[in-house]
Amino acid sequence: MVRPRGEISVVCQNEKCRFYLKEEGKDIIKRGKYQTGHQRYFCNHCKTFFMETKGTPLYHKHLTKSEIINICKHLVEKNGIRSIERITGHHRDTIGRLLEDLALHAEMVNSILLHDVKLGQFEVDEMWTFIKKNKRKLSREAQIQMSKVMPGYSIS
Repeated sequence: MVRPRGEISVVCQNEKCRFYLKEEGKDIIKRGKYQTGHQRYFCNHCKTFFMETKGTPLYHKHLTKSEIINICKHLVEKNGIRSIERITGHHRDTIGRLLEDLALHAEMVNSILLHDVKLGQFEVDEMWTFIKKNKRKLSREAQIQMSKVMPGYSIS
């Protein structure tokens, strides 16, 4: 007798799959873990492996979720990138790349900071203002994402 599969809340991350980001009809199973400790998934439809963090600011990062939240809290306190480097022990280039990734996933990060971390809207707006000021060369996509979460932000 076969044991029934557990409920998996992850959807297929392969853009070529016909069940890409679709909850209904998905056929995804767990297939071990990566060296980083993240869960590895397999889509039976498109026969591809993917990581649970794909499509998030955590993807391809050696930082944990708690370290990223800690860096966000320092950004809210208006600490500079070099100051955050001294406090956390992470290189300033790592923090700079993280700022770009946070801007690319602005809506997701905004909801996490407001609901999970329990920061206020004013504090989160200060963080986005700091990122906008210090990362003057944000990609076009990052600027579009930030315009969705910052009231009065215009793309130039």
